[in-house]
Amino acid sequence: MDWIRTINDAITYMEDHLTDEITLDDIAKSVNLSVFHFHRAFSMLTGMSPAEYLRNRRLSQAGADLINKDEKVIDVALKYGYETPESFSKAFTRHHGVSPMQAKKGSPIQFMSRYTVKITIEGGCIMEYKIEKWEAMDLLVHARDFSAETSEKEIPKFWDEYYADEELRKIPGYLGVCAQKKTGGDVFRYGIGCRSADVNGIPEGFELIHIPQYTWAVFKCVGPSPKAIQDMWERIYKEWLPTSDYEMIPDYDIENYLPGDPSSQDYVSEICIPVKSIR
Repeated sequence: MDWIRTINDAITYMEDHLTDEITLDDIAKSVNLSVFHFHRAFSMLTGMSPAEYLRNRRLSQAGADLINKDEKVIDVALKYGYETPESFSKAFTRHHGVSPMQAKKGSPIQFMSRYTVKITIEGGCIMEYKIEKWEAMDLLVHARDFSAETSEKEIPKFWDEYYADEELRKIPGYLGVCAQKKTGGDVFRYGIGCRSADVNGIPEGFELIHIPQYTWAVFKCVGPSPKAIQDMWERIYKEWLPTSDYEMIPDYDIENYLPGDPSSQDYVSEICIPVKSIR
């Protein structure tokens, strides 16, 4: 998949519907992606979520309309999806630093123009990865549903909870397993655990996840966790996927936390994603 073109196509769809009521699911469907993978790819490549992009662009255009078209505040509020002038005024003031009426009187606004995603070739860091074929496997995990919008903050808290619970931490928690839910929404299931062969039975609070046989791209992450993992995910979407001979299979992905001190600068962890050749 050409991730750069796909995200730019999604941006075009959003730009064409700035004054329409559209959902994250609508945008993802326009580029034939699941909501989960679209949200993650968009956020990695642009530095903001799709919801943030839409909100910022709508408020930017609303400011331009107030200044250049001399439209009424209530008309602009309704045009860009706000039910009341009050809710519009609060959002507008947070974004621009001035109220709608101040903008109409000539106060400067903060305008965000349309994004275009491009590949930038930069020297320096090498991505260390390997391609491996793994047999099907069963993983034992303690799992919870997360929203794509808040997962970057909530999943590290989930790990803290896991190791603070005496019963849970009896099960070795060295794998983080992301399982896309087939719901069409932005919710996915994330589990902490190990290979099922490491434990007898299924302890209370845990579940089995069956991972099919896949070819995997395994990326080495060096540095304190979770930052090293988060940084590598960004590089995978920005550098590896747009230029590699492989594309991601939208199913499971696995974070492997190797023995060592996770706060150390030389701590090693891995991101493992199922892939298929495009050549």
